[in-house]
Amino acid sequence: MTSNATGLVRPVIMCGGSGTRLWPASREAFPKQFAPLIGELSTFQETLARVNDPSLFGRPLVITNKIHRFMVERQVAEIGLEADILLEPVARDSGPAILASSLYIAEHSPDALVLVLAADHVVLDVPAFRAAVAAGIEAARAGKIVTFGIIPSSPATGYGYIEAGATVAGEARAVARFVEKPDHETALRYVASGYLWNSGNFLFEPATIIDEYAGHDADSVAGVRAAVAGAKTDLGVPVLDEASFLSAKKISIDYAVMERTAHAVVVGGDFGWSDIGGWDALWAVSPQDASFNAATGDVTFIDTTGSYVSSEGQLVAVLGMTDTVVVATRDAVLVADKARSGEIKGLVDTLKKAGRIEATHHARVYRPWGWYRTLEQQDRFQAKRIVVYPGGQLSLQKHLHRSEHWVVVKGTARITVDDSVRDLSENESIYIPRGAIHRLANPGRIDVEIIEVQTGSYLGEDDIIRFEDVYNRA
Repeated sequence: MTSNATGLVRPVIMCGGSGTRLWPASREAFPKQFAPLIGELSTFQETLARVNDPSLFGRPLVITNKIHRFMVERQVAEIGLEADILLEPVARDSGPAILASSLYIAEHSPDALVLVLAADHVVLDVPAFRAAVAAGIEAARAGKIVTFGIIPSSPATGYGYIEAGATVAGEARAVARFVEKPDHETALRYVASGYLWNSGNFLFEPATIIDEYAGHDADSVAGVRAAVAGAKTDLGVPVLDEASFLSAKKISIDYAVMERTAHAVVVGGDFGWSDIGGWDALWAVSPQDASFNAATGDVTFIDTTGSYVSSEGQLVAVLGMTDTVVVATRDAVLVADKARSGEIKGLVDTLKKAGRIEATHHARVYRPWGWYRTLEQQDRFQAKRIVVYPGGQLSLQKHLHRSEHWVVVKGTARITVDDSVRDLSENESIYIPRGAIHRLANPGRIDVEIIEVQTGSYLGEDDIIRFEDVYNRA
């Protein structure tokens, strides 16, 4: 386990949200923190890059769930950084997650402060962000729980607010009170009175948050402490003990600690922050043209103003629209009034109740070894594009109801069929008979891409018998 120099700030990156308010770009199987919403990096990668300053920050700890573990590892490696990972067996909201992370860092880096950051927030001014963190260190070392308040740029109704009191230590001021998301008139009054947006990011000594949590819910602290102590290692990554973790109350850190503690302080800042809580928020922080339109992908605007349009792989032309959101992915299209972005979560719930797979899964399906996308599916055949990352390999498996034909279109694929192992290069192919034990692997340094054509009486993903799997799947 990697230790950190005395006194450094260890970032804890919370990476477990589902991000349904940005559907269809963000879905439970591939939430918004892993998507490149602004620029080429995902917001998770941008968060990692923000804390890549060894003069201030130690090694990050990413707390996520088992479903997203391999995506986290992949995206950390893509940008050449390193991080520790702690896996939640089940989601218990931010309270137990932050508590578990604090207990972990108290054990492995006892002199470090903890900086809790959400993986799906945007920060446009990185130097100003780092300056705000540095400004909170004195208060955190004095036993305070520092939250970062954002100087409002508008009377936003989508954020909670903080009323700041007298200066306590350095630039930190006492928190007079936290207030919930207001209506427009109340927000106007808050902004005029100097209230700050509540960013939901925190800085503290591990012992402070542990003691404060225990003062209000000792049983949950005992449960999470047992979950950390009883963690089992899965492919080198600790997984919290499920039974112990489940015994902790499911609660946010705001309700568990922040709204009860007498030690909360706030450091104000203006570093271009947004929690990207909806398409309207993403529009607000995206580059815009002279007509206040923002776009990603192949998009053409005609007589359109104040709109956000995103296209994945096809031309989207927008004519005569105002304050509209259009998001076109390969399997779903959203058209919405930008002012009603907050209702997207309800739309997703409606789709879930209707049994629509598009509510939770993308056309591109991610696996530990890479990803695949269905290109065409009919009654007795299916065509897929499959990408295997360098060093990745599918499980050793067989199918009872289908045969497969693989054509390599990029890289060199190592293919096992029963007792035969051979390497295939671009434009070479192989047939996998129904019932044959087989595996696809990538021994090279670039992605392997194949086109797979399946034929058979049943083509479901559950027609698979695994004999061996390096990712410990059942």
